[in-house]
Amino acid sequence: LALRFGNALLEAVWHHRWIASVDIMVAETDGVDGREGYYANYGALRDMVQNHILQLLCLIAMEPPSALDADSVRNEKLKVLRALRPMTAERVNHDSVRGVYRAGVVGGKPVVGFKAPTAEAEDCETYVALVAHIDNWRWAGVPFRLRTGKRMADRCSEVVITFRETSHWIFEQPTREKSTPNRLVFRLQPEENIELTLMSSLAAPEWGALELQPLPLDLSMPINLRRRIAYERLLLDAFHGNPALFVRNDEVEAAWTWIDSVADAWKQAGTPLQPYMAGSWGPEAAVSIAPEGSIGGRRRGRSGGGA
Repeated sequence: LALRFGNALLEAVWHHRWIASVDIMVAETDGVDGREGYYANYGALRDMVQNHILQLLCLIAMEPPSALDADSVRNEKLKVLRALRPMTAERVNHDSVRGVYRAGVVGGKPVVGFKAPTAEAEDCETYVALVAHIDNWRWAGVPFRLRTGKRMADRCSEVVITFRETSHWIFEQPTREKSTPNRLVFRLQPEENIELTLMSSLAAPEWGALELQPLPLDLSMPINLRRRIAYERLLLDAFHGNPALFVRNDEVEAAWTWIDSVADAWKQAGTPLQPYMAGSWGPEAAVSIAPEGSIGGRRRGRSGGGA
């Protein structure tokens, strides 16, 4: 909230005219060991997307609240959840991927694949990739790509804002098609970090031979200014009677309404589970959800692929 609404530079471009896509990923290296019974009834969609990822989406997409009191913030988050386009059986196999991890190697150690406790639980997903759309003026036409999974290559929580290209490209190197778009990356785990990628000339060539390269600007928070971890902040807010970061009942209902539309669409369309190797970045089928250059595509390239 502070970065979004406290900086005119960001708020001025925080809409569909300047933003091309938003990627939100919460990846975990842990499996579901000891929680198979729970996952049999919920899966990654209900366990992670319904709360963690949708809350991040709300904070990125919400309109400026009239004040920072709890109800003002919650009211704007609720509007986002209610503006989420319901998933349909006609679109679900194009806009989502379900996955389940198989045996692999995580952190240099071999791990077993997901073992369903019952026959009914064999259709339980440990990985989800979704394309969400928010039907309002600010986010018209902007895909929100949501991804989460167990037994991934690394533990991380990131939000990547990819901006649109400049309207007029005057440089020969790289060509417009091969240029890297501006990106703003919010890394939440394992450590908080902000990175802004711009295009710049890192050398000083002769006039007429100007070549641009991506220039990542690290905006890391100084060590002595590190904030409390998330649960410490929530506990302190609870002690002080500040409910702003706690979810209200109507938010929960709106989130579940959208999640249920995804689950129902999966059932109607018979969306299958795609296997992926533990220690990868998810099923190969998810490339359609996380194309090259997006958060998933970039990480997939570093680790050598999916299942």
